[in-house]
Amino acid sequence: MAPNCDSRLAYTKRFNCSMTIEMKNRMDDDRAAARLSALGHPTRLRIFRTLISAGPEGMPAGELARRVDVAKNNLSSHLNVLRQGGLVDMRPSGRSRIYAVDLDAISQIVGYLVSDCCQGHPEVCDALAPALGGTC
Repeated sequence: MAPNCDSRLAYTKRFNCSMTIEMKNRMDDDRAAARLSALGHPTRLRIFRTLISAGPEGMPAGELARRVDVAKNNLSSHLNVLRQGGLVDMRPSGRSRIYAVDLDAISQIVGYLVSDCCQGHPEVCDALAPALGGTC
């Protein structure tokens, strides 16, 4: 089940100029490149976007494989790359594995990418607000 708009808006409201500076300080170029590289494949990007829509509760691997139309063995390989990149978490649930996007990691990478946008002028970052908050 996808999260409701209130939870998404609360999450995107956490994004602001001061947060982006904090996020840049917590991430270096190599780590950012590893995370972005993990998304650099069409199937992994589709998996990631599907998991984002599932919200923090995540999705069982079998359901994820069906939604993105990927064989389970291929899905496993792609999920391993996303996990190694620090973008996806896995938790066991009975006989299933539940995968979810690490929202803090996503916040860090977005913050890192735009950390220099403000340069003392928070209004510059206002151009990002529609992209970050307009998903509902």
